[in-house]
Amino acid sequence: MLAILFPGQASQEIGMGRDAFDASPRARAIFEEADETLGMGLSKLCFEGPEDDLRRTEIQQPAILTTSLALLGALEDEVGPLVPERVDFVGGHSLGEYSALVAAGALRFDEAVRTVRLRGRLMQEAVAEGRGAMAAILGIPADVVQDACARAEEETGLVVTPANFNSPQQTVIAGDAAAVEIACNRARELGAKRTLPLPVSAPFHCSLMEPAARELEPALLELDFQRAAPPVITNVEAKANVEAKRMPELLRRQVTAPVRFTDMIAEMKALGVDAFLEVGPGRVLSGLIARIDRRARRASFSSLEDLDGVRGLVTESEGSD
Repeated sequence: MLAILFPGQASQEIGMGRDAFDASPRARAIFEEADETLGMGLSKLCFEGPEDDLRRTEIQQPAILTTSLALLGALEDEVGPLVPERVDFVGGHSLGEYSALVAAGALRFDEAVRTVRLRGRLMQEAVAEGRGAMAAILGIPADVVQDACARAEEETGLVVTPANFNSPQQTVIAGDAAAVEIACNRARELGAKRTLPLPVSAPFHCSLMEPAARELEPALLELDFQRAAPPVITNVEAKANVEAKRMPELLRRQVTAPVRFTDMIAEMKALGVDAFLEVGPGRVLSGLIARIDRRARRASFSSLEDLDGVRGLVTESEGSD
């Protein structure tokens, strides 16, 4: 069984999607639709930068979503239909869940790209600049990281909680900057091999994002969600969902809840998935899957240069069904 996964923020790079745009009519149409829907040259920013603009959360989110879905279109131009015909589940990391919903036919692309631009702006504005921070904790289990965060919250009276459960030995935390720093110190005392401050503009996936979730909710309720095919493994529950009526609630909760990526992969494996294909800029998710299960068959498609490896994975997964 085959699952497709879509990346989230920080996977962007200048030039992403350019070869797909040049080679694939479907990819070109997606970039052009994004430009028209947003009333701006998003495709030019993806292809040429400048990098400072591409890093802005309200640009970065629609840019990664657009590139991911353009790459999926380019891939299907080469190998034939994948979703839903030959893919059993889809999922994404944070922002990538919107890409997964579009791929599964649950959300129109124009609605998705408009919504994630709003989502990015609201998340950026939710916390005053300089107040929040995020950091990656490496080398200790997630429950130990949670303990470090609880100690820091008790000590400071501020917010710091796990934001991304990325692998058994990598957890990202988010919250007030002072509490994040103390949680990192506590994590090192508890055996963390390394703590790494992340260059982000806001503390995503923690309770400080509640103003963004509250303001995003009306826009989510207006979206024309449809039943997903194939099912989407959600960030919030790490369970398969196909029901349109649940999607606004799950996406609202996603803004403040941690991304349970480790549990998402475990759930897909429990459901029979034995091959994982990352579609979108970068290879972050493929690397995390390798840390979760070194034996998992995986490939990434971030440019047409990856086509041969992806063909092999798709062919092998069909042979194992």
